[in-house]
Amino acid sequence: MILTREVCGSMVQRGLAAMGRTVFIIVIALLSAPLILFRRDIRADFSRQMYVVGIGTLPVSTVVALFTGMILSLQLGIAFRQLSQELMVASTLAYAMLREMGPFMMGIILASCVGSSMAAQLGAMKINEEITALEMMSVNPVRYLVTARMWAMLIMAPLISFYTCVIAFMGGALVAYTQLDVPFLQFMQGVIDASQTKDLWVGLIKATFFGVMICGISCNVGFGTSNGAVGVGASTRRAVIYSFLAILIGGYFVTRCCYAL
Repeated sequence: MILTREVCGSMVQRGLAAMGRTVFIIVIALLSAPLILFRRDIRADFSRQMYVVGIGTLPVSTVVALFTGMILSLQLGIAFRQLSQELMVASTLAYAMLREMGPFMMGIILASCVGSSMAAQLGAMKINEEITALEMMSVNPVRYLVTARMWAMLIMAPLISFYTCVIAFMGGALVAYTQLDVPFLQFMQGVIDASQTKDLWVGLIKATFFGVMICGISCNVGFGTSNGAVGVGASTRRAVIYSFLAILIGGYFVTRCCYAL
C-alpha cells in the first residue's frame, strides 16, 4: 500500500475515532458503578470478573514476577560486584519494580490473559448478534457488559501490581543470598529502606491506569468485531497489540508527569 496523503489521513482518522470510542466506553462504564450494587446479574458478573482478573492470573503473575526479580538481581549483582557494592542490588531492584517494572509486568499479563479474553467474548457476542439483541431491548451494551469488567480491572490491577513487586523482591533476595552472599533479611531491609511512598503510589496509579486502558481497548475492539470466526481471532490479536502500545506510551507519560525533571 502506497502511503499517500489520503491514506495517511484515513489512518489517522480511524485511529482518533477508535480512541474516542475507547474513552467513551471507559467513561460510561466508570459512571455505571451503581449498577453493581443494585443489579443482581451485574453484581454476579462483577464477582466472576474479580476472580478471573485476580485469582485467575496469580499463577502466571507469580512465575513471571519471581523470575523477573531473579534475573534483575543476578544481572545487577554481576555489575555491582565489580564495584564491591552488592548491597546496592536491593535498592536498585526496589526502584525498578515499584516505579516501572511492577506495573509494566502487570499490564502485560492482564493484556495477554484477560484483555484478549474480553475481546474474544464480546467479539463472539457481536458475531452472534447478541449485542444487537440487547440494543433492540433498549439495553445499553456498554453498561450491561463492560461495567463489571471495568471495575474488576480497576480494583484488581493495583493489587496484582503490588503482588508482583513483593514476589520479585523475594526472587531477588533468593539470588542475592545464593549468588552474592547477601543475607536474606539484610536484602529485604535494603528494599524497605529504598522504597519511598511516592514510588509506591506512582506504581499503583500506573497499574490502575493500565487496567482501565486494557479493559477499554479490549471491549472497544470486541464491539467492533466482524467477519465471523476469523474476525474474532483478528480482534483478539488487535486487542493485545493495542494494549501493549497503550502500556508503553501511557507508562512514559505517567512517569514524565510524576517525575518531572
